[in-house]
Amino acid sequence: MGFTGIPDDAFDFFRELGLDNSKSFWRRHRDRYERAVRGPMADLVAELASEFGELRMLRPQRDTRASHDKSPYKTYQGALVDLEPGLGFWLHLDASGLHATGRYYSRAPQETAAYRSVVAGDRGGELQSLVDGLETLGYTVGGATLQTRPRGIRADHPRVALLRHRTLDIGRSCDRTAAGLPSAAEWVALTWRELRPTLEWLSVHVCPVARELRRSETAR
Repeated sequence: MGFTGIPDDAFDFFRELGLDNSKSFWRRHRDRYERAVRGPMADLVAELASEFGELRMLRPQRDTRASHDKSPYKTYQGALVDLEPGLGFWLHLDASGLHATGRYYSRAPQETAAYRSVVAGDRGGELQSLVDGLETLGYTVGGATLQTRPRGIRADHPRVALLRHRTLDIGRSCDRTAAGLPSAAEWVALTWRELRPTLEWLSVHVCPVARELRRSETAR
């Protein structure tokens, strides 16, 4: 039948999992997860794949090995497609609704250094204009940031807010009512289309610098 919307029980499932994140809860509600969460998300992912490429759905179990939080399950269902390493589209469903973003998520110091060197330079104003335009459309700019400006960046730098970022996660959300409609698939697609120019800018101007920095580090 294809994607028909996210059922109400998916949001209720994650709300209840947040209150009782235990293996016993999961065992009792595993069929419910498959029916209300994973099945509809798989249908949504399949509908988006023709335009954006094959998305990978995340497993529900958390990797707790390096975390102080030992709760065994994620309180969201995520899916992503990478345009290249560290850059791509992200989608997740949680108790509050559906969230669609575009991300530059640096996994090594070289990626952060590449991002900051380009954004601080002559072409960084282009990214600022793209981000400003998205904020005007109601998008939220998130991601991991420093509490203060990076070392070597003056306080009055015109892009100091962007330069504080170690990762960028730009997107928007819809509530459970809107996510419950078949049109939620087109809402995600429109979100990603509007984000695509920003991701393409990062792909052209930041990712090659990151690759060169990684090669330089490897050659040492």
